Amino acid sequence: MTRSLDLGCGRNLKNPYQATEAFGIDIVSQENLRVSVADLVIEPIPHPDNSFDYITAFDFIEHIPRVLYIDGIRRQPFIELMNEIWRVLRPGGTFRAHTPAFPKAMAFTDPTHVNIITEDTYKYFCGGDHDQLARSYGFTGMFNLKTQYWDREWDYHLIWELEAVK
Repeated sequence: MTRSLDLGCGRNLKNPYQATEAFGIDIVSQENLRVSVADLVIEPIPHPDNSFDYITAFDFIEHIPRVLYIDGIRRQPFIELMNEIWRVLRPGGTFRAHTPAFPKAMAFTDPTHVNIITEDTYKYFCGGDHDQLARSYGFTGMFNLKTQYWDREWDYHLIWELEAVK
């Protein structure tokens, strides 16, 4: 049995890996028992550790701020979300992000895009030269890059697939 979680799923829960069980999270109630309600900018993913084989984020991570102040306390929601994704993935699980990215204009056109992704963003979550810096930002997980490419149909979308290392 495989399990998938779609972040920011809206009404259309996606399951591109054809997992046996598919779940979602959205900020708005979707009246679907498989979709939890959570604001992932400020809340953790409401699932236990090592729960999923796959996590997807279609047109979602560009909406997660990099820095946020709440009651004078500085938070880094994108780093926190990546920690949460790593936490709920099973060892060897896959995170797939499908997002508008730099240098394409669509990365900047939508005023709700507050997290500009580049072809090098994944490096902060995959150790190597960026490991010490990522740790200083609060990243506690570890991923390996499985693949990264520009979508052929939506040429302004960059697709990453990261594998959880545990």
